Amino acid sequence: MLNEKVEMRNLKGTFDFLPKEQRIRNKIINTLQQVFELYGYQPVETPILCHYDVLASKYSGGSEILKEVYKLQDQGERELALRYDLTVPFARLIAMNPNLTFPFKRYEIGKVYRDGPVKVGRNREFYQCDVDAIGVKGVTLEAELLLLAFHVFKKLEIDVYIKYNNRKLMSGLIEIAGINKEIVKDVITIVDKIKKITKAEFEKELNDIGLSNEQIEKLHTLFSMDLNSIKQQFGNLENQNINEGLTELYELEGYLSQTDILKNCKLDLSLARGHEIYTGTVFEVFTKDGLITSSIGGGGRFDKIITNFIDNGIEYPACGISFGLDVIYNYLLLTQKAEEQSSADLYIIPMGTFAHSMSLAERLREKGVKVEIALNQGSVSKEMKKANKLGMPFVTVIGEDEITTGKLTIKNMAKSEQKEYTLENIDALCADILRK
Repeated sequence: MLNEKVEMRNLKGTFDFLPKEQRIRNKIINTLQQVFELYGYQPVETPILCHYDVLASKYSGGSEILKEVYKLQDQGERELALRYDLTVPFARLIAMNPNLTFPFKRYEIGKVYRDGPVKVGRNREFYQCDVDAIGVKGVTLEAELLLLAFHVFKKLEIDVYIKYNNRKLMSGLIEIAGINKEIVKDVITIVDKIKKITKAEFEKELNDIGLSNEQIEKLHTLFSMDLNSIKQQFGNLENQNINEGLTELYELEGYLSQTDILKNCKLDLSLARGHEIYTGTVFEVFTKDGLITSSIGGGGRFDKIITNFIDNGIEYPACGISFGLDVIYNYLLLTQKAEEQSSADLYIIPMGTFAHSMSLAERLREKGVKVEIALNQGSVSKEMKKANKLGMPFVTVIGEDEITTGKLTIKNMAKSEQKEYTLENIDALCADILRK
Protein backbone atom coordinates (compact mmCIF):
# COMPACT_ATOMS: atom_id res chain seq x y z
CA MET A 1 0.00 0.00 0.00
CA LEU A 2 2.85 2.38 0.82
CA ASN A 3 4.34 1.92 -2.65
CA GLU A 4 1.07 2.46 -4.48
CA LYS A 5 1.32 5.42 -6.83
CA VAL A 6 -1.01 8.26 -5.85
CA GLU A 7 -2.48 10.52 -8.50
CA MET A 8 -1.70 14.13 -7.66
CA ARG A 9 -4.95 16.06 -7.90
CA ASN A 10 -7.06 18.61 -6.06
CA LEU A 11 -10.52 18.02 -4.73
CA LYS A 12 -13.08 19.42 -7.16
CA GLY A 13 -13.91 22.99 -6.22
CA THR A 14 -10.52 23.68 -4.57
CA PHE A 15 -7.50 25.35 -6.15
CA ASP A 16 -3.79 26.04 -5.77
CA PHE A 17 -2.50 29.56 -6.42
CA LEU A 18 1.11 30.06 -7.48
CA PRO A 19 3.06 33.19 -6.38
CA LYS A 20 2.01 35.32 -9.37
CA GLU A 21 -1.66 34.52 -8.70
CA GLN A 22 -1.44 34.71 -4.93
CA ARG A 23 0.14 38.17 -5.04
CA ILE A 24 -2.96 39.40 -6.84
CA ARG A 25 -5.22 37.80 -4.24
CA ASN A 26 -3.07 39.22 -1.43
CA LYS A 27 -3.41 42.68 -2.98
CA ILE A 28 -7.20 42.35 -2.87
CA ILE A 29 -7.14 41.14 0.74
CA ASN A 30 -4.73 43.89 1.80
CA THR A 31 -6.89 46.53 0.12
CA LEU A 32 -9.99 45.22 1.88
CA GLN A 33 -8.24 45.23 5.26
CA GLN A 34 -6.94 48.76 4.80
CA VAL A 35 -10.35 50.15 3.86
CA PHE A 36 -12.17 48.22 6.58
CA GLU A 37 -9.88 49.71 9.21
CA LEU A 38 -10.24 53.21 7.72
CA TYR A 39 -13.90 52.95 8.70
CA GLY A 40 -13.20 51.71 12.22
CA TYR A 41 -13.87 48.01 11.76
CA GLN A 42 -11.76 45.70 13.91
CA PRO A 43 -10.26 42.36 12.88
CA VAL A 44 -11.44 39.11 14.45
CA GLU A 45 -10.67 35.48 13.71
CA THR A 46 -12.92 32.50 14.39
CA PRO A 47 -12.11 28.78 14.07
CA ILE A 48 -12.79 26.92 10.84
CA LEU A 49 -13.55 23.80 12.91
CA CYS A 50 -16.85 24.07 14.81
CA HIS A 51 -19.26 22.02 16.87
CA TYR A 52 -21.91 20.81 14.43
CA ASP A 53 -24.80 21.55 16.79
CA VAL A 54 -23.68 25.19 17.01
CA LEU A 55 -23.56 25.56 13.21
CA ALA A 56 -26.96 23.90 12.86
CA SER A 57 -28.81 25.73 15.63
CA LYS A 58 -31.27 28.60 15.38
CA TYR A 59 -29.91 29.94 12.11
CA SER A 60 -32.59 31.36 9.84
CA GLY A 61 -30.62 30.67 6.66
CA GLY A 62 -32.79 27.61 6.16
CA SER A 63 -32.11 23.91 6.55
CA GLU A 64 -30.98 23.53 2.92
CA ILE A 65 -27.52 24.87 3.75
CA LEU A 66 -26.99 22.07 6.26
CA LYS A 67 -26.97 19.57 3.38
CA GLU A 68 -23.71 21.20 2.24
CA VAL A 69 -21.92 21.10 5.59
CA TYR A 70 -18.73 19.04 5.81
CA LYS A 71 -19.27 16.87 8.91
CA LEU A 72 -16.60 14.93 10.81
CA GLN A 73 -15.80 13.41 14.19
CA ASP A 74 -12.78 13.89 16.42
CA GLN A 75 -11.13 11.14 18.46
CA GLY A 76 -13.61 11.80 21.26
CA GLU A 77 -16.44 11.05 18.80
CA ARG A 78 -17.76 14.61 19.06
CA GLU A 79 -19.82 15.78 16.07
CA LEU A 80 -17.84 18.54 14.35
CA ALA A 81 -18.12 20.46 11.08
CA LEU A 82 -16.26 22.93 8.90
CA ARG A 83 -17.85 26.38 8.96
CA TYR A 84 -19.94 27.18 5.87
CA ASP A 85 -20.01 30.93 6.43
CA LEU A 86 -18.64 33.54 8.83
CA THR A 87 -21.98 34.71 10.24
CA VAL A 88 -22.75 31.79 12.56
CA PRO A 89 -19.24 31.81 14.11
CA PHE A 90 -19.64 35.58 14.52
CA ALA A 91 -22.95 35.11 16.33
CA ARG A 92 -21.33 32.49 18.56
CA LEU A 93 -18.46 34.89 19.30
CA ILE A 94 -20.94 37.59 20.36
CA ALA A 95 -22.79 35.13 22.59
CA MET A 96 -19.56 34.08 24.32
CA ASN A 97 -18.36 37.66 24.90
CA PRO A 98 -21.23 39.52 26.62
CA ASN A 99 -18.98 42.36 27.76
CA LEU A 100 -18.27 43.67 24.26
CA THR A 101 -18.91 47.36 23.70
CA PHE A 102 -21.71 48.06 21.22
CA PRO A 103 -21.92 49.03 18.45
CA PHE A 104 -19.38 46.29 17.74
CA LYS A 105 -17.80 46.69 14.31
CA ARG A 106 -15.80 43.76 13.03
CA TYR A 107 -14.34 42.32 9.87
CA GLU A 108 -13.15 38.81 9.14
CA ILE A 109 -11.49 37.36 6.07
CA GLY A 110 -11.31 33.58 6.09
CA LYS A 111 -11.98 30.31 4.33
CA VAL A 112 -15.35 28.59 4.44
CA TYR A 113 -16.44 25.22 3.07
CA ARG A 114 -19.56 23.93 1.32
CA ASP A 115 -20.04 20.42 0.01
CA GLY A 116 -22.29 21.52 -2.83
CA PRO A 117 -22.36 21.50 -6.62
CA VAL A 118 -19.37 23.18 -8.27
CA LYS A 119 -19.87 25.75 -11.02
CA VAL A 120 -18.44 29.09 -12.11
CA GLY A 121 -18.27 31.35 -9.07
CA ARG A 122 -19.20 28.52 -6.69
CA ASN A 123 -16.39 26.48 -5.14
CA ARG A 124 -16.20 24.10 -2.19
CA GLU A 125 -13.40 26.00 -0.48
CA PHE A 126 -13.52 29.77 -0.78
CA TYR A 127 -12.88 33.00 1.08
CA GLN A 128 -15.51 35.19 2.60
CA CYS A 129 -14.57 38.79 3.35
CA ASP A 130 -17.20 40.08 5.76
CA VAL A 131 -17.75 43.45 7.42
CA ASP A 132 -20.54 43.68 10.00
CA ALA A 133 -21.67 45.88 12.84
CA ILE A 134 -24.02 44.96 15.67
CA GLY A 135 -26.01 47.34 17.82
CA VAL A 136 -27.09 49.96 15.26
CA LYS A 137 -30.74 50.54 14.34
CA GLY A 138 -31.83 52.78 11.49
CA VAL A 139 -29.91 53.13 8.24
CA THR A 140 -26.82 55.12 9.23
CA LEU A 141 -24.89 51.86 9.13
CA GLU A 142 -26.20 51.02 5.65
CA ALA A 143 -25.01 54.40 4.38
CA GLU A 144 -21.55 53.81 5.85
CA LEU A 145 -21.29 50.33 4.33
CA LEU A 146 -22.20 51.61 0.86
CA LEU A 147 -19.51 54.29 1.17
CA LEU A 148 -17.06 51.63 2.30
CA ALA A 149 -17.90 49.45 -0.72
CA PHE A 150 -17.27 52.27 -3.19
CA HIS A 151 -14.00 53.07 -1.40
CA VAL A 152 -12.84 49.45 -1.78
CA PHE A 153 -13.50 49.31 -5.51
CA LYS A 154 -12.04 52.74 -6.14
CA LYS A 155 -8.77 51.52 -4.62
CA LEU A 156 -8.96 48.37 -6.75
CA GLU A 157 -9.65 50.55 -9.82
CA ILE A 158 -12.94 48.80 -10.60
CA ASP A 159 -15.89 50.94 -11.75
CA VAL A 160 -19.01 49.71 -9.99
CA TYR A 161 -22.60 50.58 -9.27
CA ILE A 162 -24.79 49.37 -6.43
CA LYS A 163 -28.38 48.14 -6.58
CA TYR A 164 -30.32 48.56 -3.37
CA ASN A 165 -33.79 47.84 -2.04
CA ASN A 166 -35.72 47.24 1.17
CA ARG A 167 -37.22 43.88 2.14
CA LYS A 168 -39.96 45.53 4.20
CA LEU A 169 -41.15 47.48 1.18
CA MET A 170 -41.03 44.32 -0.93
CA SER A 171 -43.17 42.48 1.59
CA GLY A 172 -45.62 45.38 1.79
CA LEU A 173 -46.08 45.56 -1.99
CA ILE A 174 -46.76 41.82 -2.11
CA GLU A 175 -49.27 42.14 0.74
CA ILE A 176 -51.25 44.91 -0.97
CA ALA A 177 -51.43 42.72 -4.07
CA GLY A 178 -53.80 40.61 -1.99
CA ILE A 179 -51.37 37.76 -1.38
CA ASN A 180 -51.52 35.62 1.76
CA LYS A 181 -48.81 36.56 4.26
CA GLU A 182 -47.90 32.90 4.66
CA ILE A 183 -46.41 32.78 1.15
CA VAL A 184 -44.88 36.27 1.00
CA LYS A 185 -41.38 34.80 1.43
CA ASP A 186 -41.98 32.41 -1.48
CA VAL A 187 -43.18 35.28 -3.66
CA ILE A 188 -40.12 37.38 -2.73
CA THR A 189 -37.85 34.54 -3.87
CA ILE A 190 -39.60 34.49 -7.25
CA VAL A 191 -39.75 38.30 -7.61
CA ASP A 192 -35.98 38.35 -7.05
CA LYS A 193 -35.70 36.41 -10.34
CA ILE A 194 -38.02 38.66 -12.36
CA LYS A 195 -35.13 40.11 -14.45
CA LYS A 196 -33.37 36.77 -14.82
CA ILE A 197 -36.19 34.67 -16.28
CA THR A 198 -38.81 35.17 -18.99
CA LYS A 199 -42.23 36.63 -18.22
CA ALA A 200 -43.82 33.25 -18.95
CA GLU A 201 -41.44 31.48 -16.54
CA PHE A 202 -42.07 34.14 -13.91
CA GLU A 203 -45.83 33.79 -14.18
CA LYS A 204 -45.66 29.98 -14.14
CA GLU A 205 -43.64 29.95 -10.93
CA LEU A 206 -46.18 32.26 -9.28
CA ASN A 207 -49.08 30.15 -10.58
CA ASP A 208 -47.40 27.06 -9.15
CA ILE A 209 -47.52 28.49 -5.61
CA GLY A 210 -51.19 29.41 -5.97
CA LEU A 211 -51.32 33.00 -7.26
CA SER A 212 -54.12 34.05 -9.60
CA ASN A 213 -53.48 35.81 -12.92
CA GLU A 214 -54.99 38.97 -11.42
CA GLN A 215 -52.53 38.89 -8.50
CA ILE A 216 -49.63 38.29 -10.88
CA GLU A 217 -50.63 41.23 -13.05
CA LYS A 218 -50.87 43.44 -9.98
CA LEU A 219 -47.34 42.37 -8.96
CA HIS A 220 -46.08 43.36 -12.42
CA THR A 221 -47.66 46.80 -11.97
CA LEU A 222 -46.44 47.34 -8.41
CA PHE A 223 -42.84 46.35 -9.06
CA SER A 224 -42.59 48.59 -12.10
CA MET A 225 -43.49 51.73 -10.08
CA ASP A 226 -41.01 54.29 -8.79
CA LEU A 227 -40.61 55.20 -5.13
CA ASN A 228 -42.52 58.49 -5.28
CA SER A 229 -45.50 56.85 -7.00
CA ILE A 230 -45.59 54.15 -4.34
CA LYS A 231 -45.51 56.80 -1.61
CA GLN A 232 -48.32 58.80 -3.22
CA GLN A 233 -50.59 55.79 -3.78
CA PHE A 234 -49.85 53.65 -0.73
CA GLY A 235 -48.06 55.86 1.81
CA ASN A 236 -51.26 56.46 3.76
CA LEU A 237 -52.25 52.82 4.00
CA GLU A 238 -52.07 51.13 7.38
CA ASN A 239 -49.37 48.77 6.16
CA GLN A 240 -46.41 48.71 8.52
CA ASN A 241 -44.04 47.17 5.97
CA ILE A 242 -44.86 49.79 3.31
CA ASN A 243 -44.46 52.69 5.71
CA GLU A 244 -41.27 51.47 7.36
CA GLY A 245 -39.73 50.46 4.03
CA LEU A 246 -40.45 53.85 2.48
CA THR A 247 -39.11 55.70 5.53
CA GLU A 248 -35.86 53.71 5.53
CA LEU A 249 -35.28 54.12 1.79
CA TYR A 250 -35.87 57.88 1.84
CA GLU A 251 -33.61 58.24 4.89
CA LEU A 252 -30.87 56.24 3.18
CA GLU A 253 -31.15 58.32 0.01
CA GLY A 254 -30.94 61.45 2.14
CA TYR A 255 -27.62 60.35 3.61
CA LEU A 256 -26.23 59.24 0.25
CA SER A 257 -27.22 62.54 -1.36
CA GLN A 258 -24.60 64.21 0.83
CA THR A 259 -21.89 62.19 -0.93
CA ASP A 260 -20.91 61.68 -4.55
CA ILE A 261 -21.97 58.02 -4.68
CA LEU A 262 -25.74 58.40 -5.08
CA LYS A 263 -25.35 58.77 -8.85
CA ASN A 264 -23.89 55.26 -8.90
CA CYS A 265 -26.67 53.73 -6.79
CA LYS A 266 -29.83 52.32 -8.36
CA LEU A 267 -33.05 51.43 -6.57
CA ASP A 268 -34.25 48.01 -7.73
CA LEU A 269 -37.58 47.06 -6.15
CA SER A 270 -37.15 43.40 -7.18
CA LEU A 271 -33.78 42.94 -5.44
CA ALA A 272 -34.14 40.56 -2.50
CA ARG A 273 -30.69 38.92 -2.18
CA GLY A 274 -32.55 35.59 -2.14
CA HIS A 275 -32.06 34.88 1.56
CA GLU A 276 -34.73 34.96 4.26
CA ILE A 277 -32.23 36.38 6.75
CA TYR A 278 -32.59 39.99 5.56
CA THR A 279 -35.02 42.24 7.37
CA GLY A 280 -34.53 45.69 5.81
CA THR A 281 -32.09 47.27 3.36
CA VAL A 282 -30.37 44.94 0.88
CA PHE A 283 -27.72 45.81 -1.70
CA GLU A 284 -25.49 44.23 -4.35
CA VAL A 285 -22.39 45.53 -6.16
CA PHE A 286 -21.93 45.09 -9.92
CA THR A 287 -19.23 46.09 -12.39
CA LYS A 288 -20.27 48.82 -14.80
CA ASP A 289 -18.81 47.08 -17.84
CA GLY A 290 -20.82 43.91 -17.21
CA LEU A 291 -17.87 41.61 -17.91
CA ILE A 292 -19.00 39.62 -14.88
CA THR A 293 -22.77 39.42 -14.60
CA SER A 294 -22.89 38.21 -11.01
CA SER A 295 -22.49 40.58 -8.10
CA ILE A 296 -19.00 41.09 -6.70
CA GLY A 297 -20.24 42.07 -3.27
CA GLY A 298 -23.47 42.36 -1.38
CA GLY A 299 -25.21 42.44 1.94
CA GLY A 300 -27.95 43.99 3.97
CA ARG A 301 -29.64 44.30 7.34
CA PHE A 302 -30.23 41.13 9.34
CA ASP A 303 -31.73 42.14 12.67
CA LYS A 304 -32.98 38.68 13.68
CA ILE A 305 -30.11 36.26 13.04
CA ILE A 306 -27.92 37.07 16.03
CA THR A 307 -30.91 38.03 18.19
CA ASN A 308 -32.51 34.61 17.61
CA PHE A 309 -29.20 32.76 17.81
CA ILE A 310 -28.27 34.11 21.24
CA ASP A 311 -31.89 34.21 22.46
CA ASN A 312 -31.20 36.00 25.75
CA GLY A 313 -33.97 38.59 25.55
CA ILE A 314 -31.66 41.26 24.09
CA GLU A 315 -31.97 42.61 20.54
CA TYR A 316 -28.87 42.57 18.35
CA PRO A 317 -29.69 44.67 15.25
CA ALA A 318 -27.05 44.09 12.59
CA CYS A 319 -26.05 44.96 9.06
CA GLY A 320 -23.11 43.85 6.95
CA ILE A 321 -21.56 43.39 3.54
CA SER A 322 -19.52 40.55 2.07
CA PHE A 323 -16.98 40.87 -0.75
CA GLY A 324 -16.33 38.01 -3.17
CA LEU A 325 -12.56 37.48 -3.27
CA ASP A 326 -12.72 34.91 -6.06
CA VAL A 327 -15.02 36.90 -8.32
CA ILE A 328 -12.98 40.10 -7.81
CA TYR A 329 -9.81 38.14 -8.60
CA ASN A 330 -11.38 36.72 -11.78
CA TYR A 331 -12.49 40.20 -12.84
CA LEU A 332 -8.98 41.60 -12.41
CA LEU A 333 -7.64 38.78 -14.57
CA LEU A 334 -10.28 39.42 -17.24
CA THR A 335 -9.54 43.14 -17.40
CA GLN A 336 -5.77 42.67 -17.18
CA LYS A 337 -5.73 44.93 -14.15
CA ALA A 338 -3.92 42.23 -12.24
CA GLU A 339 -0.39 43.58 -12.21
CA GLU A 340 2.46 41.14 -12.64
CA GLN A 341 4.50 42.25 -9.68
CA SER A 342 7.68 40.75 -8.31
CA SER A 343 7.85 39.79 -4.68
CA ALA A 344 11.02 41.92 -4.37
CA ASP A 345 12.04 45.47 -5.29
CA LEU A 346 15.72 44.72 -5.84
CA TYR A 347 17.55 41.61 -6.98
CA ILE A 348 21.18 41.40 -5.86
CA ILE A 349 23.59 39.20 -7.80
CA PRO A 350 26.70 38.59 -5.67
CA MET A 351 29.88 37.60 -7.47
CA GLY A 352 31.85 35.96 -4.68
CA THR A 353 30.58 38.63 -2.28
CA PHE A 354 27.65 36.91 -0.59
CA ALA A 355 28.52 38.06 2.94
CA HIS A 356 28.79 41.74 1.88
CA SER A 357 25.65 41.43 -0.26
CA MET A 358 23.73 39.92 2.66
CA SER A 359 24.82 42.78 4.93
CA LEU A 360 23.73 45.39 2.36
CA ALA A 361 20.42 43.61 1.82
CA GLU A 362 19.67 43.84 5.56
CA ARG A 363 20.42 47.59 5.56
CA LEU A 364 18.01 48.06 2.65
CA ARG A 365 15.31 45.87 4.21
CA GLU A 366 15.42 47.95 7.39
CA LYS A 367 14.46 50.93 5.23
CA GLY A 368 11.52 49.10 3.67
CA VAL A 369 13.09 47.83 0.45
CA LYS A 370 12.20 44.23 -0.41
CA VAL A 371 15.42 42.51 -1.44
CA GLU A 372 16.13 39.09 -2.91
CA ILE A 373 19.66 37.73 -3.21
CA ALA A 374 20.71 35.22 -5.86
CA LEU A 375 21.53 32.27 -3.58
CA ASN A 376 22.98 29.95 -6.22
CA GLN A 377 25.49 32.60 -7.34
CA GLY A 378 25.40 31.54 -10.99
CA SER A 379 26.71 33.51 -13.95
CA VAL A 380 25.60 37.13 -14.32
CA SER A 381 23.81 36.42 -17.62
CA LYS A 382 21.91 33.50 -16.12
CA GLU A 383 20.86 35.48 -13.05
CA MET A 384 19.83 38.48 -15.19
CA LYS A 385 17.57 36.20 -17.22
CA LYS A 386 16.05 34.89 -14.00
CA ALA A 387 15.52 38.43 -12.69
CA ASN A 388 13.80 39.39 -15.92
CA LYS A 389 11.57 36.30 -15.80
CA LEU A 390 10.59 37.06 -12.20
CA GLY A 391 9.79 40.67 -13.12
CA MET A 392 12.34 42.24 -10.78
CA PRO A 393 12.11 46.05 -11.06
CA PHE A 394 15.77 46.68 -10.16
CA VAL A 395 18.91 44.55 -10.35
CA THR A 396 22.49 45.08 -9.19
CA VAL A 397 25.66 43.01 -9.47
CA ILE A 398 28.04 43.20 -6.49
CA GLY A 399 31.60 42.10 -7.08
CA GLU A 400 34.93 42.99 -5.49
CA ASP A 401 35.11 46.26 -7.49
CA GLU A 402 31.82 47.49 -6.02
CA ILE A 403 33.03 46.76 -2.50
CA THR A 404 36.39 48.41 -3.12
CA THR A 405 34.98 51.58 -4.73
CA GLY A 406 31.89 51.73 -2.50
CA LYS A 407 29.72 52.32 -5.55
CA LEU A 408 26.75 50.34 -6.91
CA THR A 409 25.25 50.36 -10.39
CA ILE A 410 21.49 49.74 -10.27
CA LYS A 411 19.67 48.72 -13.42
CA ASN A 412 16.04 49.73 -13.92
CA MET A 413 14.77 46.68 -15.79
CA ALA A 414 11.65 48.31 -17.20
CA LYS A 415 13.48 51.32 -18.63
CA SER A 416 16.79 49.56 -19.37
CA GLU A 417 18.52 52.45 -17.61
CA GLN A 418 21.40 52.37 -15.13
CA LYS A 419 22.26 54.70 -12.28
CA GLU A 420 25.16 54.78 -9.86
CA TYR A 421 24.85 55.11 -6.06
CA THR A 422 27.32 55.13 -3.17
CA LEU A 423 27.24 52.47 -0.47
CA GLU A 424 27.92 55.06 2.23
CA ASN A 425 24.62 56.83 1.60
CA ILE A 426 21.92 54.42 0.57
CA ASP A 427 19.00 56.77 1.28
CA ALA A 428 18.95 58.03 -2.32
CA LEU A 429 18.97 54.43 -3.57
CA CYS A 430 16.08 53.49 -1.29
CA ALA A 431 14.08 56.57 -2.29
CA ASP A 432 14.43 55.81 -6.01
CA ILE A 433 13.54 52.14 -5.61
CA LEU A 434 10.51 52.78 -3.41
CA ARG A 435 9.34 55.51 -5.81
CA LYS A 436 8.99 53.02 -8.69
